[in-house]
Amino acid sequence: MSFDTASQLNSLGFAKPVSETRVVVAMSGGVDSSVVAAMLADEGYDVVGVTLQLYDHGAALAKKGACCAGIDIHDARRVAEEMGFPHYVLDYENIFRDAVIDEFADSYLAGATPVPCIRCNERVKFKDLLETARDLDADCMATGHYIQRKIGPHGAELHSAADANRDQSYFLFSTTQEQLDFLRFPLGHLASKDETRALAAKYGLPVAMKPDSQDICFVPNGDYASVIEKLRPGAAEPGEIVDIDGNTLGTHKGVIHYTIGQRRGLGIGGLADPLYVVKLDVDNRRVIVGPKEMLATRIVPVREVNWLGDDALDAIGEREIIVKVRSTRPPRPAILRALTATTAEVELLTPEEGVSPGQACVFYETGGSRIFGGGWIHAR
Repeated sequence: MSFDTASQLNSLGFAKPVSETRVVVAMSGGVDSSVVAAMLADEGYDVVGVTLQLYDHGAALAKKGACCAGIDIHDARRVAEEMGFPHYVLDYENIFRDAVIDEFADSYLAGATPVPCIRCNERVKFKDLLETARDLDADCMATGHYIQRKIGPHGAELHSAADANRDQSYFLFSTTQEQLDFLRFPLGHLASKDETRALAAKYGLPVAMKPDSQDICFVPNGDYASVIEKLRPGAAEPGEIVDIDGNTLGTHKGVIHYTIGQRRGLGIGGLADPLYVVKLDVDNRRVIVGPKEMLATRIVPVREVNWLGDDALDAIGEREIIVKVRSTRPPRPAILRALTATTAEVELLTPEEGVSPGQACVFYETGGSRIFGGGWIHAR
């Protein structure tokens, strides 16, 4: 049942019947958010679907494996029509460019490795869209993200998804406590994506077998460099490849084509030991290379920390946690040292290679599933 008469809370945590509980569902046009909308509509909730049009690069309208463009808007609308709830499309192109794309280009050119999906959640989906949901008198907003919201002794907590292979906590660390109070993640407890697709088939959704999005939505085929060149003409200027002592080893065709930790494609073969990109000097158009051991990092400075612990960040002093410094790497044991309310130093107990400014450092509970937030890695 959706309404527990003993606790007087429905399945979304509100003390009223489902038919009187309005939920805005952020619909990307993919199977995950479509299932969330269909499931809640089937339970009898007052569902309103909202899809954001974030960009339109012409060819992107028909691009497979993206989100928030033409084909996906059409798919979201079809789901809403078939399940019988209202659906709105909001033009957020200008907001998305200002809040996400421009910073992506600038930070990439500064030698960082940006994660625009986090900024999109933080500055667009969980900010402007969430405010739109409030304007629509919604009780909450639901998304198709694989992450869990649990109620603890001090209120709503953020927890990793039950399926570690689908967990999206790295991309949602900047969710604030106020946002978490308003958000719901109905898929976070599922054991696998197969269960989601089975639900889509159960509801007869046309997107049941639609492939997952793979690339950053505005970066077709993962070709970062070509996007940066369009956004910032002249950014791909050639320069020197130098070693850590400043000796010129070769030339490159633009700093934007290289990332920290890169080994292949440097064009400087024939050396006794392999060299890796250890630093990008954008101002002088230099790619600096060195031995692999130079990539190992133990101390990671973080700023813009979003802290989701029970006590204030600057009140905890030191704490043993586990952290992720890249979305594709497993969490590692670390010590978190708070510096201020929004800055901290993370000491990795085992040095990690390829820690890059612009990536996120996400904090997890040792021996548990709770997420304590995280921050952005910056250069020392």
